[in-house]
Amino acid sequence: MDFAKQHADIFGEDEDDEPNNQDGTHSSSPSSSSSSSSSSSSSSSAASSSGSEKGESSSGNSRSGATTGGGGAGDEEEENGEEATTNNEYHDRGDFGDDDKDLFGSDNEDYTRTPATSPFLIPVLPVVRNNNHSQGRGNFGRGRWQAGHQNDRGAGILPRPGPYPQRGHNYGYGKFSNGRHDERFVSELRLSKSEETVSRKVIQIQEPCELACYSRVEGGGVNFDERSLRLFKRLITEDIGADLNQGFDTFIPKKDLGSDGFGDLLACIRDKNIPLQNIHFVTFRNNLNKILATAYIRHEPWEMGVHKRNGVVYLDVHKLPERPQNEMDRRRCYWGYCFESLATEDPGRGDGELIHHVDANIEYCSVIKTKLGAHRILMGAEMDCCDSTDDGRRFYVELKTSRELEYHTEERYEREKLLKFWIQSFLAGVPYIVIGFRDDSGRLVRTERLRTKDITQRVKTKNYWQGGVCLAFADEVLCWLYGTVKENEDYILQFAPPFQRLELLQAQSCPEAITNHVEQL
Repeated sequence: MDFAKQHADIFGEDEDDEPNNQDGTHSSSPSSSSSSSSSSSSSSSAASSSGSEKGESSSGNSRSGATTGGGGAGDEEEENGEEATTNNEYHDRGDFGDDDKDLFGSDNEDYTRTPATSPFLIPVLPVVRNNNHSQGRGNFGRGRWQAGHQNDRGAGILPRPGPYPQRGHNYGYGKFSNGRHDERFVSELRLSKSEETVSRKVIQIQEPCELACYSRVEGGGVNFDERSLRLFKRLITEDIGADLNQGFDTFIPKKDLGSDGFGDLLACIRDKNIPLQNIHFVTFRNNLNKILATAYIRHEPWEMGVHKRNGVVYLDVHKLPERPQNEMDRRRCYWGYCFESLATEDPGRGDGELIHHVDANIEYCSVIKTKLGAHRILMGAEMDCCDSTDDGRRFYVELKTSRELEYHTEERYEREKLLKFWIQSFLAGVPYIVIGFRDDSGRLVRTERLRTKDITQRVKTKNYWQGGVCLAFADEVLCWLYGTVKENEDYILQFAPPFQRLELLQAQSCPEAITNHVEQL
């Protein structure tokens, strides 16, 4: 079949038919095209030669038609796009020029003359010959990197070329892809999900319910009552301008009790006969604060002990080493304790009397039961003070200090500090937070009372963080953790640089406080 003499358009457009006779006139009868097509199918070789001659004559006619249809100046104006041309003019010319041909249109004569099969043979590539006659050099240009050849140019920047490395070789995608190989490694939870993905998961949290409490008094003794609970001073605004450095010389810093502090919480659980049959996690609130905050804060390392006994996972607080504190660091730490003393009632301190004795070891702890997702949690939470409504209902108040805000510090304050404030108060059901703002010298500048439930609305308009994302992230961590740890085994859960995953490591022992607690149940 000769495409050069075929009158019907193979692409379904019969308007732009090719000329069928040498004088450039168009055929108007379909029968002439069929007879021309049938006569052209007698010989494939003759069709090719006649098609070539016909293409030359038809292209010549097209060029002459374009010349007669418009002048030379007219052609230049049309090529420069300065004068519009109608579709009829293009149809009369039958040619758009070499640069304007439509490769897949019916006006492309070269394309329609292309035979269906190529007259050329399929090319055969020559055989690859190895001209390298050196012994053992079969790597085709790999140079000195071939096996068995010593490289005297030192260690290279790139890894050695060769076969695809196996998973055990730790080339960036093995079990320890962050480059830190730890023999204690058990499992990991990669932080790869986006905020949008996590936010789609709606997690229910049960309203916290207080089951018990205990007090640590001066000297370190523990009583299972509320004797160390302080009352909030509503007239805290009268102390604006107070110096938070007062009493720094007699300050007693908080001692690191380690696992013994966790033992006091467990002792309170035993003393109040709180059942643990349906409890999944027993922990201090501090550990949950770390987990929830990691949904957004990815630059602060932490770790905690994980110990599963009788179906209950005990999360023990681990304090990471800190850099040595200078005089100013100790004063900033003290300013928070001093504000707590100013904002609470002290029957032993008279009006106008300066604060002179602050002991950070005196504390009141509430034992709270809640449920996050599918897991029931029993946690201990230190409470700063309490207040009461007009009808006598008691509620807790969280006390915080912060440097006075400026235009360049407000965003970080709302992104990080308010996030931590909200998590800490929300988990324990604390409805109010009172913040004391101070200057760089430690003088109280102003106070602000926040409702815990209003904080999320404050940052929602700025799209800084979402409380629901923190809850969904914590639920994912707790599901992974509870399903991974084994009975009577000990682990360490850590979040460490490069802050890309949570790591569960094998631990060598269980704290004595947990062991004694399980034995006494």
